[in-house]
Amino acid sequence: MDVHVKPEEGLEYDTGRHDRAKLGFVVLAMEQTVEDDVFAMSPPGVGVHFTRIAMSNDATVETLAAMEPDIEQVASLLLPDAKLDTLCYTCNSGTMVIGEDKVMATLRRASPEAQPTTVMTGVWRALKALGAKRISVATPYAGQVNDFVRSFLEGHGFEIVSFKAMEIVQNSEIDRVTPASIRDFASAADHADADALFVCCGALRALDVVDELEKRAAKPVVASNQAMMWDCLRLAGIDDVLTGYGRLLTLPG
Repeated sequence: MDVHVKPEEGLEYDTGRHDRAKLGFVVLAMEQTVEDDVFAMSPPGVGVHFTRIAMSNDATVETLAAMEPDIEQVASLLLPDAKLDTLCYTCNSGTMVIGEDKVMATLRRASPEAQPTTVMTGVWRALKALGAKRISVATPYAGQVNDFVRSFLEGHGFEIVSFKAMEIVQNSEIDRVTPASIRDFASAADHADADALFVCCGALRALDVVDELEKRAAKPVVASNQAMMWDCLRLAGIDDVLTGYGRLLTLPG
């Protein structure tokens, strides 16, 4: 860490706590899981910074699409006087309903120097890095939102061999599903022919059981926040190996 002195002021300056990278995240107003997970996976010297976007507690196609006009403004509030290395929109279903390309373009306008990404961008990059082509999928979503999940993953070249949904509408209820229930539900969603198991939604506390799920399934497991953080770290040039969160975080970028 570099230190320099201003003799006339008698003060020393260094590069601050976050001298390796600064990561920015746009999270939903009612979100209760993403921040804890991101902090847990943050190596020393990597700063994580959050802004929140208004969102109805009911996760429907209409309420998810309604976030689009506000993403740029709330994202622009993140460290406007310092350089972010990455800027990530953390809503899985919002990314798919609004459109990955649209969200990425909005993030570029909000912070031109930052590498833009989304949680679902991290997911498909993670699945490809793990060599997965045929996947099992577990989601908490209800109704038409699941159609967007299928379409997004198939559009990125994955074959879905098993798909299981919890049919939950309210975001605050997704936060409250216990890790043990997530483990059992995701295990039931897995299929022997799948190369990997994907547990969708950053509000689910899947990070708590991803290691256990991998042991049960004997295959890679990708959880939303795990994939998002792997993607953000690697985009920022941080190659630290993190253990306890599945094999993905042992992979380089």
